[in-house]
Amino acid sequence: MLLLICGAAAQPIVVGKPELVRTIGRWSLVALMANSILGAGIFGLPSLIAARLDGYSPLSCLIAGCGALIIASCIAEISSRFEKTGGLYLYGREAFGRFAGLVIAWLMLLTRIAAPAAAADLFANYLGQFIPLLRGKLSEVIVVGVLIGHLAILNYVGVKTGKTVSNIFSAMKVGMLVLFIAGGLIALALRPELRVPLHFTPTTAEGWFAALLLLVFGYGGFEGALIVGGESRSPKRDMPFALLAALALQCFLYTGVVYVVVSTLPGAGSSVRPLADAARNFLGGWGATAIGIGALISTYGYLSANLLHSARIPFSLAEQGDFPGAFARIHERFRTPHVSIASYSLVLFAFAALGDFRWNAVLSAATRLVVYGMMAVALPVMRKQNGPAPFRLPAGIAFSAMSMAIVLALLGHIGQGEAAVLGLTAIGALANWAVLKQPRDVIGGKESS
Repeated sequence: MLLLICGAAAQPIVVGKPELVRTIGRWSLVALMANSILGAGIFGLPSLIAARLDGYSPLSCLIAGCGALIIASCIAEISSRFEKTGGLYLYGREAFGRFAGLVIAWLMLLTRIAAPAAAADLFANYLGQFIPLLRGKLSEVIVVGVLIGHLAILNYVGVKTGKTVSNIFSAMKVGMLVLFIAGGLIALALRPELRVPLHFTPTTAEGWFAALLLLVFGYGGFEGALIVGGESRSPKRDMPFALLAALALQCFLYTGVVYVVVSTLPGAGSSVRPLADAARNFLGGWGATAIGIGALISTYGYLSANLLHSARIPFSLAEQGDFPGAFARIHERFRTPHVSIASYSLVLFAFAALGDFRWNAVLSAATRLVVYGMMAVALPVMRKQNGPAPFRLPAGIAFSAMSMAIVLALLGHIGQGEAAVLGLTAIGALANWAVLKQPRDVIGGKESS
């Protein structure tokens, strides 16, 4: 489908009136990034990590958080240079040219369609546990259609509406996880008999890499909120702050949640609903029910955030002349990229209706790692090309080198299937680039090939 889209005539777009509305402030950006990171993964990953690292699981969350902050610090400096909509696609395009930008855009599209589609399937599955009539493939497809459809409409009629929905569900999601952590810690303090001893058994390098790859999926997603730079009030000032604040919050939540799970749930590595099972141990049945509801809220919030920012990827591609111009259209009344939102929502629904959740985590991690590696290289390139950034990262070259080392180490442990998908994605980007009618265009007043 994407190749057919790219095969259409693509012309650089000079966007005049109407323009996107700059309505997203600093704390709304933090909420949007937190919502983008805190998806459904936190309700399943603790058991997968515990199965590989046991008592070392909380430590792995801290290590992964430090690695994510190193990578994000590089991206924070780069993001402070830009005010347009596009995020990492725009950064890579400016640093390396049109083809590199297209590779990043296709990788982002792959991640930002597959992961939300899996989350939509998970939402339908959780809802079926509360409403038995909604079980079965046909019912789940209908639920997914209603879910994606109404979120698309909310974002279609205005970014302010989509921002408000994102803020509300970010607050609910973070509040629920904080209560889970606090409840678990209080229960451990008042009822020592609940404590499960942490077993620090010998681990393998393969186990650590497998856990850290899963945590890339858990910590990933922050880059999605960078896409809405064209609708942020002060992106050069607010993007670095929001990026680092959201990741620090994520590190705290993941470490706390994993610690409570492995400390209160016997055999945590074999649980399919680790937070609900742990909550049942220290809060009872009502706690497990509350966690189930929390999973629905979290998944809904994650999807609302993705409908807000991921639909802007085709818009930004079209604005730069890399996708057909129709995707850059802005609604006369609502001032939103309505064609991009509608198209993204339809493709997202198709993936959710036809796919499942299982294959998503490592693939999402692999696609993100490639993009993160390109951003690590972009930092010194842009310093040389464009001079100092509004936000300058101390020891930025060292951070860039550490980021590349993290990326290469983790990419060396992905499977053949994930590597094949990455290769096919690069071929798709190459085909997109080959059919473009104009090999040269203008970015910010400068020509780029």
